[in-house]
Amino acid sequence: MPSSTPAERRQRTQQLPPLRDADGDAIRAFLDQLWAETGAARQTLDSYRRDLEALARWRDGRHGGLAALDRGALFDYLAWRTRDGYSARSNARLLAALRGFFAQLRRRGVREDDPVALMEAPKLPRALPKALGEAEIDALLDAPDVTQPIGLRDRAMLELMYACGLRVSELVNLPATAVNLRQGVLRVTGKGSRERLVPLGEEAQHWLERYLAQARPAIAGKRALPTLFLAASGEPPSRQQFWATIKRHAAAAGIDPRRISPHGLRHSFATHLLNHGADLRALQMLLGHSSLSTTQIYTLVAREHLKQLHAKHHPRG
Repeated sequence: MPSSTPAERRQRTQQLPPLRDADGDAIRAFLDQLWAETGAARQTLDSYRRDLEALARWRDGRHGGLAALDRGALFDYLAWRTRDGYSARSNARLLAALRGFFAQLRRRGVREDDPVALMEAPKLPRALPKALGEAEIDALLDAPDVTQPIGLRDRAMLELMYACGLRVSELVNLPATAVNLRQGVLRVTGKGSRERLVPLGEEAQHWLERYLAQARPAIAGKRALPTLFLAASGEPPSRQQFWATIKRHAAAAGIDPRRISPHGLRHSFATHLLNHGADLRALQMLLGHSSLSTTQIYTLVAREHLKQLHAKHHPRG
């Protein structure tokens, strides 16, 4: 049976029974405690909430609801998800949420056993980040019409994201107070509410100064708004809106939009720094990775680049 599309899966989820109050209360208590204990990022909490709510609605209160889930029911649900085309990465995230959920229930004495214990997460392929070439980055950065306030905003956002290696969520939520133009640094709050200081670079600082002097006042009007980057409505642009903006400018720059990912500029930032000799520890600090192993995946990208150069230019490549 062919797997369904994400749109079809979302439609089927909408057709599930409404979330029962007991399940909703249990999920909220888990997420509140998880945030208090670990400072988990909002995106992680939202993903766990969606995964747990979908499972609770599928179970629909049977045999005690989500808190009383047994291993057999969990296997049935995972088998259904696999048949329906959910990815191994999606199922691994669900199991991570359930491990935390049941660990918390055990600590509170609600359950003595853990139905997720000894269950192995699906093996995930180690995907290499997709980085654009430096000439493609130049074309992308040149694509916005900087004679218009929104175009100037887009240029500043693209420059900042590439120059500082920001995540999309970090970029769209930057407060105006995060920028120190005199020192040329940006204070970024990343995953787990960890802060880091990132140098701006001359080009990013130039376009940011132009945006603050010309475009932001035109967009904000007389409103005192805390977010650095603003949509025409005065609200910060959403991650989805900025993603659509990147795709539009990529098409204008002659770049296949399918080669662009939501974190494409961040991946390009890391890859280009390594290609030009950056230290891996310094890159870890700039990216805000808590573990060096997360950063090391970029060395694979750089190694592939070197292999291609060798094959192209070496007499015996």
